[in-house]
Amino acid sequence: MDAPPPLPADTASGPPAASDRPRHVGFLLLPAFTLIAFASAIEPLRMANRLSGRTLYRWSLFSADGAPVTASNGIELACDGSIAHGGSLDLLLVCGGEHVHRACDKAVLGWLRKLAHQRVPLGALCTGSYVLARAEVLDGYRCTIHWENMASLREEFPRIIVSSEVFEIDRDRYTCSGGTAPLDMMLNVVHRHHGGHLAVSISEEFVCERIRGRNDRQRVPLRNALGTGQPKLVEAVSLMEANLEEPMSLDELARHIALSRRQLERLFQKHLNCVPTRYYLELRLARARQLLLQTSMSIVEVAFACGFVSAPHFSKCYRDYYGAPPREERRAGRSPPEPRELALARGTTRVDGTPPARRQGARK
Repeated sequence: MDAPPPLPADTASGPPAASDRPRHVGFLLLPAFTLIAFASAIEPLRMANRLSGRTLYRWSLFSADGAPVTASNGIELACDGSIAHGGSLDLLLVCGGEHVHRACDKAVLGWLRKLAHQRVPLGALCTGSYVLARAEVLDGYRCTIHWENMASLREEFPRIIVSSEVFEIDRDRYTCSGGTAPLDMMLNVVHRHHGGHLAVSISEEFVCERIRGRNDRQRVPLRNALGTGQPKLVEAVSLMEANLEEPMSLDELARHIALSRRQLERLFQKHLNCVPTRYYLELRLARARQLLLQTSMSIVEVAFACGFVSAPHFSKCYRDYYGAPPREERRAGRSPPEPRELALARGTTRVDGTPPARRQGARK
């Protein structure tokens, strides 16, 4: 197995650790944190200790008040203490999950600012990046977050550079997208601290096919669903996704990928079972739904951010597709939509994840 790509010299991890002193990693568990992301981050540290025969890392779990924290799957974890007794840390990782907006209380944000002032390296798993952003300790940094939350993070925090990579290591900030991405990030951290051989050995122990690097992107579901035989279609959809605020015309899309308008329409009809304009509209509505549920942007701001010429037009399109107007959707606080590409991979063709009967009723 190949070693992971080389990382910059470890100049962002605080003072060099003495050879006999393990690095202390703290995990701040937020309510409804994602357990798979947490486990994927802590297990490489455990395995590094085991394979090296030394205590290279030790870790502590913290919550806002020191009480146990329940993960999004209902499993409760005991903590070692509260944020008031964090102690000396070489790295703190904020473990986010569902409803992360509710976890941004003043005490947590104040603690993160204090650690940043003390030059303690900070990081985040899954939606934990949102909390770092709220604490204003990501300004001017590159970071990433779970793909469902990228749009809202970009809109709400313009001073942050949000990437779609699996993880980002920018100076003393370590962020990753959730799921199993923390495994890759922490393996790269181990590589940085103790060399590629140990990182590869840990990867082999976890039956990990390869260690993803910083340039691996989070999502390629459409390409996976269609295979490699439709590069023009994938390119067209990528252009759509990159131009939601100012939608491209169908003629512009066709010209950029060197197809005629009719050829482009046939591709969408054959492989995605809809016309390009309808697919583009669904992408914009899916982005709008994410912004409605994840930010405090006004409905007018959401409309303009997703390429609609007016709020009334946006509301009509939204109601026709989702069966409820944007204001009601926000009040209900429904779950984020399922991306169309994942629905396609399962054999359906819509993005919203609602039952087929409701979708059909909404379209009548």
